[in-house]
Amino acid sequence: MQAVHGKVLDMSENPDTLQRAVNRNETSAMICVENVTRRYGTVVAVDRVSFAIGRGEVVGFLGPNGAGKSTVLKMISTWLPLTDGHIQVAGYNVESAPLAVRRALGYLPEHNALYENMRVDRFLFFIGRMHGLRRTKLNERFEWVARKCDLKAVLGKRLRQCSKGYRQRIGLAAALIHNPPVILLDEPTHGLDPLQVAAFREFIAELRPDRAILFSSHILAEVAAICDRLLIINHGRLLADTTARDLLDRSDKDEGSLEGAVLELIRKAGSGT
Repeated sequence: MQAVHGKVLDMSENPDTLQRAVNRNETSAMICVENVTRRYGTVVAVDRVSFAIGRGEVVGFLGPNGAGKSTVLKMISTWLPLTDGHIQVAGYNVESAPLAVRRALGYLPEHNALYENMRVDRFLFFIGRMHGLRRTKLNERFEWVARKCDLKAVLGKRLRQCSKGYRQRIGLAAALIHNPPVILLDEPTHGLDPLQVAAFREFIAELRPDRAILFSSHILAEVAAICDRLLIINHGRLLADTTARDLLDRSDKDEGSLEGAVLELIRKAGSGT
């Protein structure tokens, strides 16, 4: 099976449907992933994945550990080269214009790499300057991310002194300081307490209108609460591009559990039914 916007499709019955959908969205999509494959030797980590995300959309990326989510995000962000296929971010090709892609996106990876000996405020100013921000604009963006990510208590601390929750928020601030139109978040709420998770949901809602946001998570309730669409991947293949409501409506289970519906889809795909 493959998928296009809002529907789960059996691509063996209609092999051209996905390609037409991608072509229609190419010009308007902020993220356009087309037939992307990533191999490590003989291992296929991502297998012909395609989807498009427009401005104003928040899309959840779901799947078990090792399904290929982080690999896809790393290819979109230019961290990993593609074996095959094409990716565009804000109209820029990740292979021919990687610097333009990096300017257009903010990326919080699963393993948040920070300069442990730097102070939090100096780290954020450093990241801002790396993105070309100077003087007034840099100060404005620093104040904005420090306020929105609630970092006032740790701005004078070294990064190694910060808790896991604060480190996640610092990573998010670094991803947003240059005001990118595309945001990639890999398990962004890992290490946050319930109040911080609630604040994260509100923050994403505030960011939504002017940006395309793709984030992976294992917390399905969180995804269902804030996402317009769900991308579900397993064994490197995209199983569905749908909504939580549509997935529940298609499920054979009666209890109305999103987790149950996702597991059912993954199991059916694995058994070939």
